[in-house]
Amino acid sequence: MIDKAQYSFIRRCVSDIINGLSEGFTHFSGASRAAAMFALTADSPLMICDPQNLLRGHEPIFKQLFLQDKSWRYHDKARISDRKFIDVLSVPGLGLAGLLSSGGYSSPVFFQHWFTEHHPNLCSTGPSECWLEHALWRFAHDVANGVERYSGISGYFLKEYATHAVRDHIIDRMNRLIGWDTPLRIYPVLDAVLMISKTREEGSWPEGQLLFIDPRLTEEMDYLIKFDDEVRPQLSHYRHVRKMLQSVERANRYLVSDGRSILGICGGTRPSFSVSAEFSGRRGFLKVNNEKICSFSDGRFSSTNFRPTLVHLEELLLECDLEQSQRFFLFRIVTGLVYHAQRNKHGCTIVLDLNEEPESISGYVLKPPLDLRKPALLHMTKSLAKVDGALHIGADLHLHGFASLLDGLTYTGEDRARGARYNSAMRYSHEHPNVIVVVVSADMPVSVLHRGMDMESTCDWRQHPSAGAYQLSTLEHWVT
Repeated sequence: MIDKAQYSFIRRCVSDIINGLSEGFTHFSGASRAAAMFALTADSPLMICDPQNLLRGHEPIFKQLFLQDKSWRYHDKARISDRKFIDVLSVPGLGLAGLLSSGGYSSPVFFQHWFTEHHPNLCSTGPSECWLEHALWRFAHDVANGVERYSGISGYFLKEYATHAVRDHIIDRMNRLIGWDTPLRIYPVLDAVLMISKTREEGSWPEGQLLFIDPRLTEEMDYLIKFDDEVRPQLSHYRHVRKMLQSVERANRYLVSDGRSILGICGGTRPSFSVSAEFSGRRGFLKVNNEKICSFSDGRFSSTNFRPTLVHLEELLLECDLEQSQRFFLFRIVTGLVYHAQRNKHGCTIVLDLNEEPESISGYVLKPPLDLRKPALLHMTKSLAKVDGALHIGADLHLHGFASLLDGLTYTGEDRARGARYNSAMRYSHEHPNVIVVVVSADMPVSVLHRGMDMESTCDWRQHPSAGAYQLSTLEHWVT
């Protein structure tokens, strides 16, 4: 057992890290929670800290893995030295649905696991997993320091860890593919990508690809144009590189850099390892070889792939009294319309009218309605989505109208921070309970509205303030 002062100190350490993770992941991936599980010694009870109910629903699995099965207490990796600042010996994540996790053993904290949301639209889980791995190390470090030397910096550091997490994941991939001794430095590469992404040339945002390679591979590239050493644009001269990027816009060519300067322009085959930045206007993607690592926009990295998941729409359709084929085609129709609107950067509103007899909505009413299972008519509907007003789609998979005007009485659930399209759709969904409205905004995420509620914002947890410490509970008590 630990004394009261030690218990208070551990609560503070865990709470600071949970707040840092939650706030950091929220900026990186969208609204995110965090939780922790740990045992300070091999004989200590497992403790849970889950202030935002992230782990609720997984109690049977935790009971089976850690209460009924005691093997984690005798894991080979638990044979660690008594040095205070030993590295954390990692163990695989638990692989729980909807969660990312990372765990490990160390001398200061015998066993620990940290958890966060697994959002469905991640480019890669790699950076987030590196982030959680660093939380393991920070907690072990704080406990080893003790209350007398506790700085309280771990939470703040983890809150701002996004760029470091991206770098750590790239380094891990690079070490596995080409070894530990590469001279390619990743931090300058990431700084350059963000700075170039914010630099406009003659009013235009950057487009094209910039490839970073191991300097030892420079002579193996198939150059279309190779710059002489003395005239190579330096990577740190962001505006110069931005100008050069114009030479590879909308082409199967790319600029090549060794991490210090621009070597030339290449096309065709790429080396066995490369880091590439694909600029697409105000946003883009960072890749290792051909695998997306993360995205970037507005001068920061994020995990999103910019593809709407429409998970809430799928859940609502599953609850409706529809045949399976109807659900399938409705979801596919709406997904196609949403993706088209986002690709073409225009907003639109889609009304899914699930009534047996469709509602009467003012606008261009189609008689007869268009069968959206026919590709040609669905393609035309994508063009009609650009017209002001809503598309009116029935449960019969037909388009009943376009440029439809939605109205309704004001109510307390409106969000005045959003525009007229959004609030009109909210009012309409509030007054028509058997209707689902999907709103695509040019500058906001896709919203799924039902019965006057935005399904994205209806969650059962609230962001906690950074002050104060959360309660700890034994795993045995938590699972009951």
